[in-house]
Parts: sequence; C-alpha cells; structure tokens
Amino acid sequence: MSERELKKQNIERTYIISILKIILLLTIVIGIPLYIYFFHIDFIKQFESFEDVVSFLEKYETESIPIYIGLQVLQIVISVLPGQAFQLAAGYMYTFFPALIYALIGAALGTVITFAIARILGRDFVHLFFGKEKTHYYTERLNSKKGYMVVFILYLIPGLPKDMISYVAGVSDMKFDAFLLLSLVGRLPGMMGSIMIGSMWHKEEYVGMILLGILAIVAFILGLIFHKKIHEMMDNLYDKISK
Repeated sequence: MSERELKKQNIERTYIISILKIILLLTIVIGIPLYIYFFHIDFIKQFESFEDVVSFLEKYETESIPIYIGLQVLQIVISVLPGQAFQLAAGYMYTFFPALIYALIGAALGTVITFAIARILGRDFVHLFFGKEKTHYYTERLNSKKGYMVVFILYLIPGLPKDMISYVAGVSDMKFDAFLLLSLVGRLPGMMGSIMIGSMWHKEEYVGMILLGILAIVAFILGLIFHKKIHEMMDNLYDKISK
C-alpha cells in the first residue's frame, strides 16, 4: 500500500470514528431523553411536583440519600427531570445543610460527567461541521475571562436551563477545574434558596419563606447596582483558579 493510500485510509478511519462519536453524543443528549419522554413518560410523571418527589423519596427511607444524588446526576446528564423540585424536596426531607451537601455532590458529579462526555465526543462534532480553525477561533474567546463570566452568570440566573452549558463548555478549551468551581458557585444561590424554602415548608415557617423571597429580590437589585465590582471580583477569581 502506497503512502498516499495509507494516508487516505487514515483520513477515512478518522472520519468514521468522528461520525460514530457524533451519533453516540446525540444519542446521550437527545435520543435518550426523547426515548424516556415518549416511551417511559410514567417515570417522569413521578417527579412532576415537589410533593411527588417527596413521596417517591419517602418510600426508600435511609436509601433515599444515594437515590436522590443519583436522580440529581441523571437530571443534569440527560435533562428530563425538574431540578428545582428535587432541591425543594431535599430541603423538606433532609433539612438545610445535609440537603445542600447532597445537592452539591449530585451537581458536581453531573457536571463532571457531562463535561467529560462533551470533551471526549463533542469536539469531533464541532470540528467536522465548522472546521478546526473556526472552532479554535471561537473556543479561544469562550476560554477568555469574558467567557468564564458568561458561564458564571448563566448558572447564576434562576430559571435558565443550565444542564446544556456543561456540554458546550466541554467542547471548548475551558479548564475543567475553573469551570467546575464557577458552575457550582453560580448554582449555589438558587440551590440554597430552593433548599431553604423546602426546609421552611417542612417546619411551616411561612414568614421565613416570605422574608427569603424579599431577600432574593434585594440581592437581585444590588447585583444590578454593583455589577462592575462583581465583574472585577470574578476576574480576580478567574486569575487565581486558572493558573
């Protein structure tokens, strides 16, 4: 076999492997959620509301903790379960601090898995469709201070679907440790608020729930007022964790 034929064979093999990686990635990100939604909708309906999640976890008693963490991971990896309902239920079931620890463990594991899947399988998808040069151009910008700031803000804003961000970050050149830290810190305020509400709900501390809502509004307003200082703090944090 000539050198030219060997080179052509290697290119074809690389192309086939890239296609297989793309198929596997699309299966995980799109295929599995669609399959569960259309063929196992009863599984999703078990977790439609806060009360449903509590009822489900109560059936397992002490085993409910690893089950809760596993469901939190599943919710991040394939995005078919309502994350906020799980955090409310965790606060109701386990009280604030234990629930926060369990939620952070689940979020960290889910983020690690999605980031790894994207890094292993996703780059071929981007390179194949957009070319390596153009991909490098955009990932360089995503890997800048501004890119990290955007990721942090996306995780910080309540209500936004955050689970796909890990896949996007995995395709980029973002450093994993910096991304993991910023994603967990960004998740923290909303996670703490949901867990605290669940815990107060269990204790019937309705005044505390109202005060927490007011505090969230005040924090949002202060964030708008002092956004420049927050940006400076995030830049300093980025410099420290990206060395």
